Amino acid sequence: MYKKLIAALLLFACLPFQRSVAQDHALVKLWQTDTVLKVPESVLFDATGKVLYVSNIDGQPWEKDGKGSIGKVGLDGKIISVDWVSGLSAPKGLGLYKNTLYAADVDNVAVIDIAKATITKRIAIEGAQGLNDVSVDNTGKVYVTDSKAGKIYVIDQDTYTLFVEDLKGLNGVLAVGTDVYAVAAGAFWKIGADKKPVKVAEGMEPATDGIEQVAGNEFLISVWNGVIYYVKADGKTQTLLDTREQKSNTADIGYDAATRTVYVPTFFKNCVTAYTLK
Repeated sequence: MYKKLIAALLLFACLPFQRSVAQDHALVKLWQTDTVLKVPESVLFDATGKVLYVSNIDGQPWEKDGKGSIGKVGLDGKIISVDWVSGLSAPKGLGLYKNTLYAADVDNVAVIDIAKATITKRIAIEGAQGLNDVSVDNTGKVYVTDSKAGKIYVIDQDTYTLFVEDLKGLNGVLAVGTDVYAVAAGAFWKIGADKKPVKVAEGMEPATDGIEQVAGNEFLISVWNGVIYYVKADGKTQTLLDTREQKSNTADIGYDAATRTVYVPTFFKNCVTAYTLK
């Protein structure tokens, strides 16, 4: 009886430790590109094309100077083309739907034919102050944030309408099914069909930037100045990466769910770094 009691106590004592290990995650570095990109702000994984698209701001972050471009990077970290598509100004967020790439470019969304590597049109949003992130849902609707105005617009068949407003510090957006997620000033929001933002998580560094879904109600959120968080289903957060001391930014991240690879544009470091999510 005594031996059974001791064994049970030992098993019970081990359970919290095992549970905490199961809940912890980590990022393990895979590779880093050459530092030839031009202030990369966003990276997008294309599962069909097996390639990464990277937005190069190059010039001033909000100037319509025509210096910006979209680059292509292989999944092995080798640069395919720094200026795959040129003629943009300060491109940031990227979205993909079938054979079309969308890029937020200051006050308009550039529509890019991937096969032709050309900008086919621009969807100008009247009064836009600083378009930032882009996400496309499974029906082809394009959501784009205006960080300076705290608004999210939705583009459907080249026609835009206001989706939500009054999100101070707004940056990243992610469409998942019929829901839209956004980050604003260190908080993570979920927006349903009623268009009313509901807070999912808070307390993160204020310069929240990119959002990627890991699975279900678990997400990755990047902070521009060098932090990446794992947001758990209960809204609790875990810091996965902190490169602030190295002055390496973590801007609008990309994610390959099949291989659990996180792609991080480093902004002023002019490269993309890949990590495996454990």
